[in-house]
Amino acid sequence: MRHFGHISPTAREGLFFREPSTFTADSPARMLSVALGATLYSPATRPSLADDVLKQAARGVVSMVLCLEDSIDDAEVTDAESNLIRQFAALAARDAASGNAARSPEDATGAMDADASLLDADAPLLFIRVREPSQITDLVRRLGDSVRMLSGFVLPKFTEDRGRQFLEALAEAETACGRRLFAMPVLESPELLHLETRGEILQGIARSVDKHRDRVLALRLGVTDFCSAYGLRRAPDMTAYDVHIVASVIADVVNVLGRADGTGFTITGPVWEYFRRQERMFKPQLRRSPFLEGRAEELRTALIEHDLDGLLREIELDRANGLLGKTCIHPSHVAPVHALSVVSHEEYTDAQDILSPERGGGGVLRSAYTNKMNEVKPHRAWAERTLQRAEVFGVAKEDVGFVDLLAAGLTN
Repeated sequence: MRHFGHISPTAREGLFFREPSTFTADSPARMLSVALGATLYSPATRPSLADDVLKQAARGVVSMVLCLEDSIDDAEVTDAESNLIRQFAALAARDAASGNAARSPEDATGAMDADASLLDADAPLLFIRVREPSQITDLVRRLGDSVRMLSGFVLPKFTEDRGRQFLEALAEAETACGRRLFAMPVLESPELLHLETRGEILQGIARSVDKHRDRVLALRLGVTDFCSAYGLRRAPDMTAYDVHIVASVIADVVNVLGRADGTGFTITGPVWEYFRRQERMFKPQLRRSPFLEGRAEELRTALIEHDLDGLLREIELDRANGLLGKTCIHPSHVAPVHALSVVSHEEYTDAQDILSPERGGGGVLRSAYTNKMNEVKPHRAWAERTLQRAEVFGVAKEDVGFVDLLAAGLTN
């Protein structure tokens, strides 16, 4: 799979200075943690889940979470588990029938046939969000051979004590099925939010995930649960960073668990809840000028009508605050996350200059775009992270902006 793999090769060639690399579920963890992108959640109760997964993959989704926790009713868990087993078996059967060989979903004209794309689409990275540790070993046993379609588990309300049980169950499941399974802990407990317990809880989480570092693909933030603890809910024209009690937790999580010194983990951005038009109190947050060319003004209007201007702002703030990727609950959120994850030509040029071998001794240089200072030693970690992102999301051509990338991502 690859980001922007759902658009034609000709379209990719026109957009990218360096195209996104391909990867598989067996790629190195470092690469996969960056490649998660917009992780789309779906209730595990959906009767057409296998079709839904392949449909979203054909539209550019590369990671999905099939949820047995908060998205379904307590009374539905048993049936949802059984449904997951059936749907994974269906996905495994389709994967085997396709041969999982080198195949192109584009026909000779470069256009994609809708039915063919569904049949030919590679399944995305699939994770199951469980409620209890015992579900991990039980589900892996029941999945049988179709466990090869599973990349891992999402672990809710993760603390040191609760997390230990989940991670031990994951290790046991790995041994039983003989394949690598990742964990994505969700940091969402009230104790993490509360100031008097936050430091202790964070240190406990750090100990727990460090012990199982090879299995922890990324840490996810449960901002909805954070807001719930205080009876709060952000409006569609506000971001998580406008809710100061939430912003302070994000900052502390990144401070302890997102360091660039080799001890940190990928931390993903919080969920954006809105996907329908709401009554607005504030002006739209999207400037008009980037959308002036071609029919892009129509795109701007559509984004505002669906409250996605707030999402775009939050994605930018996620990255500015050390987060990468995002939890998504609606397919319309995927393309904006991926478009804003592509590395600009300017970022790539700066990163390459900073990491050039002749700059090993440090120093300061003017950027190739002659608009900023690049200080080699302080900016090295940023440059390394930028090139990691460039590997999986690609580098845009010099004259290509996020509007072009977003429009292309929405073509299907």
